[in-house]
Amino acid sequence: MATRREFIKLSLTSLLGAGLGAVPFFPARPAQAAPGSLMARAGTPNPNGAFDQLYWLSGDALAGPVSAVTGATLPGESSASKSKMLHIMHFNDLHNMISLPNTKKGTTHPFSQMVALVEARRAAAGPDDVVLLLDAGDDHTGSVFDELVGWSTDEYVVDPAYTVYTAAGLDCGALGNHEFDRGAAVLRKGIREAARFPLLSANLFGSAHLESGQDYYPAVIGVAKGVRIGLIGLTTPVDTHTKTEKDPGLDVGSPVQAVRNLVPELSRHVDLLVVLSHCGYGLSDGRSGKAGADRFLSEGDKLIAEAVSQAASCPALVIGGHTHTALNEDGLAPENVVGGVPIVQAGGRASHMGEVTMRLQPGGKPKVEARLHRIKKRDRRVAEADPKYAGLEHEKDFDAGFEAAHVAPLMTNLAGRMAGEIGTVTGNPPVSTAEVFAARYTREMELANFMNDALAARSATFPEGRVDVSLFNATGFASGIPTAGALTFQDWYNVMPFADTVVLVAMTGRQIAAMLDSNAKRLVRPEELKGDKRVDVTGYVSRGFLHFSSGLRYTLNLNGSAAGATASGIVIQGAPLKDVLDKTFRVAMNSYVAAGGYGESWNGNPIGGGVPGGIAGFDIKSLAKSDTGLVYRNEIIAHIKSLPALSPATGLALDGRLKVI
Repeated sequence: MATRREFIKLSLTSLLGAGLGAVPFFPARPAQAAPGSLMARAGTPNPNGAFDQLYWLSGDALAGPVSAVTGATLPGESSASKSKMLHIMHFNDLHNMISLPNTKKGTTHPFSQMVALVEARRAAAGPDDVVLLLDAGDDHTGSVFDELVGWSTDEYVVDPAYTVYTAAGLDCGALGNHEFDRGAAVLRKGIREAARFPLLSANLFGSAHLESGQDYYPAVIGVAKGVRIGLIGLTTPVDTHTKTEKDPGLDVGSPVQAVRNLVPELSRHVDLLVVLSHCGYGLSDGRSGKAGADRFLSEGDKLIAEAVSQAASCPALVIGGHTHTALNEDGLAPENVVGGVPIVQAGGRASHMGEVTMRLQPGGKPKVEARLHRIKKRDRRVAEADPKYAGLEHEKDFDAGFEAAHVAPLMTNLAGRMAGEIGTVTGNPPVSTAEVFAARYTREMELANFMNDALAARSATFPEGRVDVSLFNATGFASGIPTAGALTFQDWYNVMPFADTVVLVAMTGRQIAAMLDSNAKRLVRPEELKGDKRVDVTGYVSRGFLHFSSGLRYTLNLNGSAAGATASGIVIQGAPLKDVLDKTFRVAMNSYVAAGGYGESWNGNPIGGGVPGGIAGFDIKSLAKSDTGLVYRNEIIAHIKSLPALSPATGLALDGRLKVI
């Protein structure tokens, strides 16, 4: 019987096709480009994509202006007088959300929905229509498929994203910041074994593992039906894991400077220039109108588009990512055209697919249209007569053949991965499902203490540095774990089945106190555990009660009613509240709570779940925050793997951080 690793390699071989091995996808290592120039080499396009020809461009895009392209002779302007219609299908920030199993709602097939949209456009294309598929980065970190990539080259099985992208005919992609979460050595393995399309970053440099001009490129030129399309990739300088212990030379330079250096010369050789910018929508910082979060961008897409408009001698387009911004939902908005350069972005985490339609005419200004296709979610519980039914995913919405041929083998391999051991439980801690369900809404809990402390410990590896406090909502504990013996990935996945990311929120001591006061009103009280109308704590009690790491200690006073409940004796990082009221702390939480907890009302709305009186909840949603993109569950698993065992001695214990009076 084939092993998991052998199985996925067989699947990948069949996916790429027997003929691909005759011509190596990755060209031989290039000669060094002379200063001020790019070295061009003819390469192999993705055989499932749109390009007839592909030219790899190597060189240092940050050293200074590029004034020449040497090496292979680039194609000249097409003699065809007919105009060409380009349909550019694009996505960004998929974060490995290829397929989303759900035992209650059924499996949603986001990537196969995207494939269906692309295939429909390809099927409708005329002889002068070009249909491209492009990706603006952050293909990794965000779903259970991450486990197939692993956290080291020894753990690597396959790169799910690059595997299905190749099969779908992706023509080109950019390197996002989360491609580096597992280190450049793991990323290199995924690129070399699974990607049959070029990956770009013009401002990334210095890696000991990834080689510019071999694993990734500053730019490429693709030719489809005579149309020459230049593509430049950019990576955000502020959220990428750079200068790590294992890759101390890895760094990211100015995206705007890279554009200024590349665009004047590159645009002379193409009919259209596309910048795949994983740098974020906006200028440099501040709140994006649709991104919904304050974050520092360094140099955002509006600055990049401005630089492109000043330097390009051909039509240009910026396809963005990083901020998960759904742009141009109602058509290309005027504010998203800078100096004649349109900016598009298709949300994130499989929310949308973007489409740009552009008619290129010899000697004329192109007409550009942009739109978003919403990716539907599955919910088999909704009846056909329900008005919501039409907006949900059904069989006609996704490519079932693609799902069976290319996603199903990944799911099979994933099942084996889920059975793998991640640790051992000793000391008989009270962490069974029954014990977790009895405690999660009512008191300090051993498993919650362990998990929050684990995330606080893991924050030492975050690019942003250590956090002061971490938290998690009680409803997020969907199960307990074995009280003795082996702990598998499946066991921990059962505890945390949601692919929440880690979000960093800046909070003052005063705000933390207000949050704890709100938390006091959410506890399931002792009197609610008695009588015929007692609260069923084995079910979903949607009050939003939170558990915290050891950096936060307090007393919860019941005071006779939920409305009267308060928090007191608050100590933050060893300091009494009165001494740190105006000090700002870094608080890590899951993306669900950071977004306001929806029905759990960390958004200023009245607390639900049976709490009387219409008590307004504390508003976490409105606070300044930054999404790390790191999967909360995976960070806890990484900590578990670092321990000799899970036991009371390693954190599965009570320490009095929460007292209930």
